Amino acid sequence: MKSPRQSGVAKAVGSTFAKEERTPVVLLGYQQRWCADQSPVKVMEKSRRIGLSWGEAADSALLAAAQTGMDVWYIGYNKDMAQEFIRDCADWAKHYSLAAGEIEETEEVFRDGDEDKAILAFVIRFASGFRITALSSRPSNLRGKQGRVIIDEAAFHEQLGELLKAAMALLMWGGQVHVISTHDGVDNQFNELVTDVRAGKKPYSLHRVTFDDALNDGLYRRICLSRGIDWTADGEAQWAKEIRDFYGEDAAEELDCIPKNSGGAYLTRALIESRMSADTPVLRWSQKDEFALLPDHIREAEARDWCEANLKPLLLSIPADATTFFGEDFGRSGDLTVIAPLFQTQSLVRRAAFLLELRNIPFKQQEQVLFYLVDRLPRFMGGAMDARGNGQYLAEVAMQRYGASRIQQVMLSETWYREHMPPFKAAFEDGTLDGLPRDADVLADLRAFQVIKGVARLPEIRTKDKDGNKRHGDSGIAIVLAHFASREINKGPVKVKSRRRRTASSMTKGYTA
Repeated sequence: MKSPRQSGVAKAVGSTFAKEERTPVVLLGYQQRWCADQSPVKVMEKSRRIGLSWGEAADSALLAAAQTGMDVWYIGYNKDMAQEFIRDCADWAKHYSLAAGEIEETEEVFRDGDEDKAILAFVIRFASGFRITALSSRPSNLRGKQGRVIIDEAAFHEQLGELLKAAMALLMWGGQVHVISTHDGVDNQFNELVTDVRAGKKPYSLHRVTFDDALNDGLYRRICLSRGIDWTADGEAQWAKEIRDFYGEDAAEELDCIPKNSGGAYLTRALIESRMSADTPVLRWSQKDEFALLPDHIREAEARDWCEANLKPLLLSIPADATTFFGEDFGRSGDLTVIAPLFQTQSLVRRAAFLLELRNIPFKQQEQVLFYLVDRLPRFMGGAMDARGNGQYLAEVAMQRYGASRIQQVMLSETWYREHMPPFKAAFEDGTLDGLPRDADVLADLRAFQVIKGVARLPEIRTKDKDGNKRHGDSGIAIVLAHFASREINKGPVKVKSRRRRTASSMTKGYTA
């Protein structure tokens, strides 16, 4: 996106355009959300040319001009980026009518080993005493600095790891670190950073803006406004198609925030097996079609007897002082229903108590078995259930029985997978999820997760177990949902507001404390 100097968009504030019913907001929605986020460290994975750096310049000019502001250090990967950012900041300063000097092309001195060296830098000085400086991407340039660091197009910096390490030192004295980039491959350090943030390994704020997100927030409308042409839906569709055609096979990475080569199995066999235990059983109960034709009391008695004989001993073996959770993937005649109870002790490691597989079990008996199991889980905290299709019934009745605060009714989608699969993988890697059954079918289900367009999920492909029965990653989904349920409960402390204690005087006065 062009700067205010180039487009005249910023001049639109306070005036009314002939072709607009009202004065447009200068910053688009995603630019506003980025600027409004005051997290010490924030990361943005984005599409190309959506004006994110332009929005960052708007915020940085205000920060440097404020008496309570700070210095801003911008780091692009080439000289042209540095000059463009500084020009945008200068344009914003003029637009805001801020007291700022002219752009200076100067030399910054930094220490490289035992020698002092000079580098070319571009600077704007403000009356506040703060400045905005565009530097080269050498990590040592940040030594001794304080303020906000902006690392633009981070994926294309050769020493991103070292640069981030140097930038994070500024946080000790109240600084900020902003990391912005499009993707450049799945093995790139920027993608690793995004994955770690999404997995919860790093406590940073994460933003994601694809080309379509930008269009929905008015990107093409703003382009029309700056060019003085009328917006039409057909014109936007044609323009978007031309942009995608231009990028061709690179469009997924350049526009949709999907790093290249991000395909294949999500969890390695070695990683899965490292979290398996031969002591964790898998219970399997299946019935022929004729079972559904039996009278209700016969089916109920069969299910109750099976639960007493098989489920009860395992439920009694769960430590009484543990907190418990469960996940459930639903199936009726084609796929399995799998229930995965987890328990957590003071070690904070989630361990599988057992897995329960139900094949071709009628709806009412699935409900009966689920309630039998959950009713007997010690210190039960929460569960997450597959609420797609017919699974919505079982998820709903469980919510009604145990409460909406404890039962998550999950509609599995690409967005859900994108947010919750990275923490699941991280739990395998750091050992906070353990004790899964050492079972060939469970291993195959967990191995079934594939990275599809940058997101780990199950492909629409069925597999078969050793007996020739169909599977679709069923136990894998159940375990993922159980882990999700445990994370939802453990997000933070439960806030309790106590009522005042009754006193003798209050009771004699006839009111309730």
